[in-house]
Amino acid sequence: MSDYSELWYRSADGLRLFARDYPCRDTAQSEPQVVLCMHGLTRNSADFAGLAAHLSARFRVLAVDVRGRGRSDRDPQPSNYTPLTYAQDMFTLLDHLGVQRAILCGTSMGGLMSFVMAATAPARIAGMILNDIGPEVDPAGLERIKGYVGKMAPVTSWDEAAGQVREMNAAAFPDFGDDDWMTFARALFREVDGVPVLNYDTAIAQPLDQDEAAVPQDLWPLFAAIAAIPMLVVRGELSDILAPACVATMRDKKPDLQVVEIPRRGHAPTLDEPQARAAIDAFLGSLA
Repeated sequence: MSDYSELWYRSADGLRLFARDYPCRDTAQSEPQVVLCMHGLTRNSADFAGLAAHLSARFRVLAVDVRGRGRSDRDPQPSNYTPLTYAQDMFTLLDHLGVQRAILCGTSMGGLMSFVMAATAPARIAGMILNDIGPEVDPAGLERIKGYVGKMAPVTSWDEAAGQVREMNAAAFPDFGDDDWMTFARALFREVDGVPVLNYDTAIAQPLDQDEAAVPQDLWPLFAAIAAIPMLVVRGELSDILAPACVATMRDKKPDLQVVEIPRRGHAPTLDEPQARAAIDAFLGSLA
């Protein structure tokens, strides 16, 4: 039996979108706080399986498949694959559920969505966990991502899929073993007629190459506008997306910013690391 229920809703432009809804296991809470988990560019709700199961002891956790990923509909207009559209979808989800206020947990692209959501409706955001993302994206990491999104060669078996993701991500996860890479692959691919295929619309790559709005390069004005919102930044020690200098500037501009660096992790920490879990638990406890 699954520890979440399947949740379907419609976007404003009619796409059928999916989320995992993990109910709070603390039955003494009639209206538990909601944590909204938003994944990275090519990922999906499966990335948060471990964290959501952990947090649902005290919170209701929503883990989404952003449009074009996982079980959500692909968008016939690839130009919609931008954080602004995704943020609108998240508000549609919260409104659908009658959730007035949420804590955001965003990995990479999900963190960019968090910036947009907080700037759009700051009163609805109780706190933000930013996983390996900040107001500026390191150009080296962005070029690396552009180099593979939508361009991965087809695979014919799960072993090939695990080998492919290992080759692409070994520098970010130097301690991963065979089981870790298979878990990674099974979250990134889905099986169709016995063959693993990427679990995202390869058209998400089009705005990356054509439209700066797909990956905003300067979110410092938004960061300044939302500086009153409690924030935790999780940074991978080996990250090529979130530079140490960016984190230092964030701290200068927001002295109460909480930061944890995860050793021997690149972009992006899984949030299953003991250091990440401890920091997230402490941060969420401070919001109570």
